[in-house]
Amino acid sequence: MRGATRVTLARRALAAAGAVALTATACGGGSGSGGVGGTPQDGMVRAFWTDPQHPVEPANTNEVQGGKVLDMIFRGLKKYDPRTGRAQNAVARSIRTDDQQNFTITLEKGWKFSDGTPVTAKSFVDAWNYGALVTNKQVNSYFFQYIEGYDAVHPDKGKPTARTLSGLKVKNDHTFTVKLNQKFSLWPDTLGYSAYAPLPKSFFTDHAGWLKKPVGNGPYKVDSYTKGQSMQLSRNPHYQGDDKPRNKGVELRVYTDQNTGYTDLQAGNLDVVDELPAGQLKNARRDLGGRYINQPAGITQSISFPMYDKKWRSEKAAMVRRGLSKAINRKEVTDKIYHGTREPATDLTSPVLGRAGGHKPGLCGTTCEYDPAEARKLVKRGGGLPGGRITLTSNVDTGSHRQWMEAVCNSINRTLRKNDACTVNPVPTFSEFRSDISGQKMKGMFRTGWQMDYPLIQNFVQPVYYTDASSNDSGFSDPKVDRIIDQANAAPDQQQAVRLYQQAEKRIIEKLPAIPLWYQNGNAGYSERVSNVRLNPFSVPVFTDIKVK
Repeated sequence: MRGATRVTLARRALAAAGAVALTATACGGGSGSGGVGGTPQDGMVRAFWTDPQHPVEPANTNEVQGGKVLDMIFRGLKKYDPRTGRAQNAVARSIRTDDQQNFTITLEKGWKFSDGTPVTAKSFVDAWNYGALVTNKQVNSYFFQYIEGYDAVHPDKGKPTARTLSGLKVKNDHTFTVKLNQKFSLWPDTLGYSAYAPLPKSFFTDHAGWLKKPVGNGPYKVDSYTKGQSMQLSRNPHYQGDDKPRNKGVELRVYTDQNTGYTDLQAGNLDVVDELPAGQLKNARRDLGGRYINQPAGITQSISFPMYDKKWRSEKAAMVRRGLSKAINRKEVTDKIYHGTREPATDLTSPVLGRAGGHKPGLCGTTCEYDPAEARKLVKRGGGLPGGRITLTSNVDTGSHRQWMEAVCNSINRTLRKNDACTVNPVPTFSEFRSDISGQKMKGMFRTGWQMDYPLIQNFVQPVYYTDASSNDSGFSDPKVDRIIDQANAAPDQQQAVRLYQQAEKRIIEKLPAIPLWYQNGNAGYSERVSNVRLNPFSVPVFTDIKVK
């Protein structure tokens, strides 16, 4: 299916979410709102941020910090309820189909971009064609893979034989049709993801200028961005949605250290910090006087195996993998390191999906239960660890990866009664870590994880475990899993699709290319200057709801 490899870990990539140390603004620099320690503008929310990996554009942003901006300046056909995560119509008035493959999309009238130009059917079709075209090198291009003609505009090799998707047709200013290359009943609910956002004419006529100051149709508009310092956003006066900002705007202040941001929050120099430093979680509720948020989020963490390595593909190796899973005391690790912000995982999805969305607690069965005696038996029956020992690899430049890796290895070593059965292999940077994964250089266990792009079980299963899928970092391939996923996509309704996806999930756990570790909560802190602060199911602050006192 998906040939492109995307960054695996959170909203596309959690690398930046833990990014973290001194900032230009923290050194007395600053922006129009006074900089850290300066006098904030009335009605403006000051929020923790790190510079995004790429220039902010819908089809070329697949990490947390850039995605945060896209959520603020764009609205697509759908949006996700900030409390339930359910897909709701936004720019779309209706999305109709009789066969789960051919869709007619009708837009609400009156939507405009922040430059005052209208949002039309062509705004969506042109944006999707641009995002899909291989020569535009958009990291989110694979989101358009289900639309007929994708193979022609985005071939695995060579030049494209077409520049536009044959499955897209503009009917009039407010109507367009989409033909998929397969049945996919859940497809409409994916359309709240930012890759599907519309684009104004200025994106195509002055692309360089647009990148410097993006123009969208969301509740905020970008006023300025100084890399390494801050991005200033204010209300979009043309916004047509019902979630208009309850503040005058947001200043996203750039930090390179979470602890510095946390200190500034305590001092009243920042209003919102999401993803608090792991070392501060134990005391955050006390430090912030109750202005602390800890809630479930659509984020999971796991350990994957290099299934492209023949020593990990055999049936005996599957027993070893299962034994290693049972050797990990998940509750002990989460309690000691994460202080209530993680919960041991019992399936491959997230509790925020709910049962209707596909989350099935306990689906992992005994495979995810700590059982030292059974773990030793399985590893022995499987022929022991390949080479007598195993490594656990992760980048260690963000978050608390070194701490939990050491804790997991200690648990495995205690279980197998061998001090060096598991050793930690720290990689200095996220980019180096990702390069090794993409190059299939992994020899033992390595950190993987997922933050949902949209709240569907499909998003936790297909991109990670379908053969050659975009984020299938383990190289796992199973014809039965692929077949069940195809059947799920062709199901006539969500209920049947969910049941089939759970069958695929159960089969994946039987094969166990990855060990589920824990569900990750979203956490944040806020200042006394603001109120009505909460996170959405993606663990992103709902900026439009925040009030400034």
